[in-house]
Amino acid sequence: MADGDTNLPTIERKLGLQIWGIENMKMVPVPEKAYGTFFEGDCYIILHTKRTSRGSAVDLHYWIGKDSSQDEQGAVALYVTQLDNALRGNPVQHREVEGHESETFQSYFRNGIIYKKGGVASGFKHVETNMYNIKRLLHVKGKKHVSATEVALSWDSFNKGDVFLLDLGKVLIQWNGPNCSIAEKSRGLALARSIRDSERGGRAQIGIIDNEKDSPDLMQIMKMVLGERRGELREAIPDAKADELQKANVRLYHVYEKDNDLVVQEIATRPLTQDLLQHEDCYILDQGGFKIYVWRGKASSLEEKKAAFTRAVGFIQAKGYPSSTNIEVINDGAESAMFKQLFQRWTEKDETQGLGKVYTTGKIAKVEQVKFDTTQLHARPELAAEQRMVDDASGEIEVWRIEDLQMQPVNPKTYGQFYGGDCYLVLYTYLRSGRPHYVLYMWQGRHASVDEITACALNAIELDKKHGDEAVQVRVTMGKEPTHFLAIFKGKLVIYEGGTSRAQKSTPEPAIRLFQVRGTDETNTKATEVPARASSLNSNDVFLLTTSQVCYLWCGKGCSGDEREMAKMVADIVSKRDKHTILEGQEPAEFWEALGGKAPYASEKRFQEQITHYQPRLFECSNQTGRFIMTEVVGFCQEDLDEDDVMLLDTWEEIFLWVGKASNTYERNEAIASAKEYLKTHPAGRDLATPIILVKQGYEPLNFTGWFNAWDPYKWSDGKSYEEMKNSLGDVSAIAEIKVDLNNISLNKRTLSMTNLAGSSMASASPEYKSHFNHSDSNSYSNSGNYNSNSSPSLVPNGEEIYSREVLMNKTVDELPEGVDPTKKEYYLSDTDFHDIFGKSKDEFYQMPKWKQQNEKKQYGLF
Repeated sequence: MADGDTNLPTIERKLGLQIWGIENMKMVPVPEKAYGTFFEGDCYIILHTKRTSRGSAVDLHYWIGKDSSQDEQGAVALYVTQLDNALRGNPVQHREVEGHESETFQSYFRNGIIYKKGGVASGFKHVETNMYNIKRLLHVKGKKHVSATEVALSWDSFNKGDVFLLDLGKVLIQWNGPNCSIAEKSRGLALARSIRDSERGGRAQIGIIDNEKDSPDLMQIMKMVLGERRGELREAIPDAKADELQKANVRLYHVYEKDNDLVVQEIATRPLTQDLLQHEDCYILDQGGFKIYVWRGKASSLEEKKAAFTRAVGFIQAKGYPSSTNIEVINDGAESAMFKQLFQRWTEKDETQGLGKVYTTGKIAKVEQVKFDTTQLHARPELAAEQRMVDDASGEIEVWRIEDLQMQPVNPKTYGQFYGGDCYLVLYTYLRSGRPHYVLYMWQGRHASVDEITACALNAIELDKKHGDEAVQVRVTMGKEPTHFLAIFKGKLVIYEGGTSRAQKSTPEPAIRLFQVRGTDETNTKATEVPARASSLNSNDVFLLTTSQVCYLWCGKGCSGDEREMAKMVADIVSKRDKHTILEGQEPAEFWEALGGKAPYASEKRFQEQITHYQPRLFECSNQTGRFIMTEVVGFCQEDLDEDDVMLLDTWEEIFLWVGKASNTYERNEAIASAKEYLKTHPAGRDLATPIILVKQGYEPLNFTGWFNAWDPYKWSDGKSYEEMKNSLGDVSAIAEIKVDLNNISLNKRTLSMTNLAGSSMASASPEYKSHFNHSDSNSYSNSGNYNSNSSPSLVPNGEEIYSREVLMNKTVDELPEGVDPTKKEYYLSDTDFHDIFGKSKDEFYQMPKWKQQNEKKQYGLF
């Protein structure tokens, strides 16, 4: 696709990432192997396309380096406008400033972003890199979103809390600050391996310093480069991140021009509603100065649409916000998930109510309940997630009531009856792969005391410990019972408004009670007590009215036969009196008398309510600093769940808290409080009674794993820990000699231990970067000049048809030795090299599923 009226290059319509740099005011493609590396003196355009359930979603970013010129910034903004026109206004547009990139932008570069000094427009010459003469220090920051900035080669650049990479071409030394977390070390190592494999073709060695005293050889190299260290290392400076209170402060402005002046008029604050956005206008939504959104109405003028970025920048300046503030421009009808969730309610055109919705009582829409096949849950975990079902509800149940702050077993004959003055613990046990799994529900009555609610939570912890800390804990607020909770009581769930199920009841039960019954089968039925008056009735439902003489089954005109049958089952639980079925409009006088007389009630025809299907979102939670901060992981997958994390998964109807095995005690203990704070500060004004589900690493239920694409249940047992990754970097026998030319000083014949320095022993020829936008393969090597001919790639002498890694990694079919099968490059590695690269033997590797084999081969340049 090219636009004849512009200087746009041909843009391929393809999924994934495309990146261009601006060179001599022209868009020049960046080679894929250089994706994730940005020169500070340049500007870039990034186009990302992904497939969605409704077609495809396109994001268009322009990135501004801190040393880029005004001319270059103007050119890149112009190109983005032209690209937006060429793509017919479909992309969500983003303005990104170096060091302050949006979470969406950072999600494209899973191994991290590297900022390099230099750039065309700034007048700096791009750094010519090769294997022997690179000498740079990278400051690596971040747990979920990693960035590496080139800093001064000095001990003054270091601090106690971050990871630093000393890159000497054929040797990369990772220095981990004493206060680094495991996740930060792991991300640093992933970045070091990425540099080794993509920039050096696998021909560099990685050394790791976790404790300086244990790594004297590596420390000697560092001191030769950086000199002796004087004084103490400084503390790390935490990133200035917006907290959730700040993000919750949303304001909507109408932006228009009047007499050549730009008018910005505030029209609403939180909670915002969708109807505020008129198709004829453009609006600015200010999320507490953290991010600025510009919404462009379909019927707004072309001039207004073109001026979106300019107006947003002007707004930032007028408000005194930092120039690095993120800007996102979105079009009417193509809104991002993040934007939609800033509104109290957002409905899509032609979208109707989803299935399996749990309702509170009252005069609300009636929705057809549709059965689904529970036998499909294990085969299709995404169905389990969608339907909010852990299993088919055929497991075992135990129920306790909190009495005198202790657990008191409930008579199994009364299972399913819950009183609003009590708190209950419900332990559900089910078998999966032949072993028991547990779900522990904490049901909190609306009228229970604070002490009882606290005791319920404390007793849940003790009960969980008795079951090996393996239970999924679910906080259930009265009236907000999740789907699976309804299903386990097989249609016999009854919620009494007040009172208690204790033997010694302080107040007598009322003589007249009214229950609203909803549900079509045993998996979705619930009876809820409502005020015993005529105004509580609803023509779409069945109601049970119990008196001292009789129990009436009142059937509204809109109810179905299945609903009537379920109501009959519940009627036997709430009353032992005779049952009288009466139809709406044929009530006897005694019926109205029991309700205190006739009164108007909801009698509209059944209709379907519009609703949006909210996209699930994953966040890393932190409140250690006293401020509640959440970092979103866009395009999340299982790999984003780190052992030392507490993560929050928001599926809108439920909040999941995933707790890693190595997470710190403070964040584990504060997890539920964090989830409540998240709901409280959400810009959309969320329901504070939304169920909160605590999930522990290794014991994830199907309704959690179903939100993740291709969940691997063996990841926690088979996945490599940081220490295993570190040790699998290399074998001591493969390291014969290391030479590092540092100011004409060589370290000759020095053998380093496996845990300190690892990688390939075969030093190789040097990559030459002519221009950072050069189309030549970044792993093409010159045969002249800067390399030692004795260490060039060659056949490994100790085996027939065995080749060194240099001959096989990142090679095209034409570059491979004759006779090598390009689909099985790894097969030709020596056993030592194979274990060094993959961290496992060939036998172990070929026992893995095919897709996992291919993923690992791609990761190490052997696919």
